[in-house]
Amino acid sequence: MSTSTDLPKVSRAIVVAEATDSSPKRERYPYDAVLVESAIPELKPGQVLLKINAAGFNHKDLCTHRFSDTVWIRKGLYPGIVVGSPYGGDGAGVVIASATPDDPLLNKRVFLSAGVGWKSHPDVPENPLDAFGGTKMGGTFIEYVAVDRDLLIPSPENLDDVHVAAWPLGGVTAWRAAIINAKVKPGQNILITGIGGGVALLAMQFCLATGANVYVTSGKQEKIDKAIELGAKGGFNYKDDKWPELLGKFLQKDEKGAELDAVIDSGGGPILSQVRPYLKYSGRFVCYGMTAYQEISITMNEVLKNFKFLGSTLGSQKDLGDATDFINKHRIVPIVSHVLEGLESAEEGFTLLDSRDQFGKVIIRLGESNPNAAA
Repeated sequence: MSTSTDLPKVSRAIVVAEATDSSPKRERYPYDAVLVESAIPELKPGQVLLKINAAGFNHKDLCTHRFSDTVWIRKGLYPGIVVGSPYGGDGAGVVIASATPDDPLLNKRVFLSAGVGWKSHPDVPENPLDAFGGTKMGGTFIEYVAVDRDLLIPSPENLDDVHVAAWPLGGVTAWRAAIINAKVKPGQNILITGIGGGVALLAMQFCLATGANVYVTSGKQEKIDKAIELGAKGGFNYKDDKWPELLGKFLQKDEKGAELDAVIDSGGGPILSQVRPYLKYSGRFVCYGMTAYQEISITMNEVLKNFKFLGSTLGSQKDLGDATDFINKHRIVPIVSHVLEGLESAEEGFTLLDSRDQFGKVIIRLGESNPNAAA
């Protein structure tokens, strides 16, 4: 075994536990998040020991049978929740040991691939039962984790571990939604709903770097204002019933006859009928989550405009590699809303996500985060 230092014997983690009657938030969450300590397992062939320096929360709406993540798990809204599995979906750190002699990954900064079971197929996972999860070890709210080395990707040199931990799940989901499925091109008009979430913000950053015109929605004006500061051309409060009309007027003001080329949505519900007058004939509608509704209404009115409706869930490891190359090239920095210190602060992160007040990712910092990186 290759090592970079004397190996730790135990690791602490925030894990899923069934809530009891005495649990402080039993009325809100059927599952607790508890801090436990356990022995670090011996590395198997092909594995490395990763020291997690930063881990990210995800309020994702993907289904998984084996992976734990943030508030949906706490609320019991994921199938097959595994008690004892660590929370967390994103992790970045440094490799401190390997079962492979003279492993070139030793002492290297890396992050965990966002999924297993989907290597490179352009359309679907090679193994759908495994694809929507992350890592085989269960979660990233953990100090040290043994993980298959082929699930690791080198961290961008210009980003510290806090910003790298804000990247993988949101990054690959946004990449597949915006670049692969919406096929965003320079000069196109793109609407991104629910701005402020990690995926929506990364999708906006991808679209802007591509040269598209971006419009956004949010239920909070301050989030719209921040998106405009970052480069969006306009934004609309979806709590205003007339927001689609305002969008249409804004498009006409920018360019007579202008229409949306694509919509990238995370909310579901009546969004297709709302944007129908302003989405071009055969325009693309991409949905990567349904955080507000569990269905999307489609009528013959949408069918007759030949809209291309595309579901978009996570992405392949190749997609994540391509997306990482893109943010390296364009020097894109994932947006971080809050940085919390230590596993003990995890409860604060759950509260932040449940409030939906964050603009960008919520990160737990567990160790040194490459402070010399140019974030």
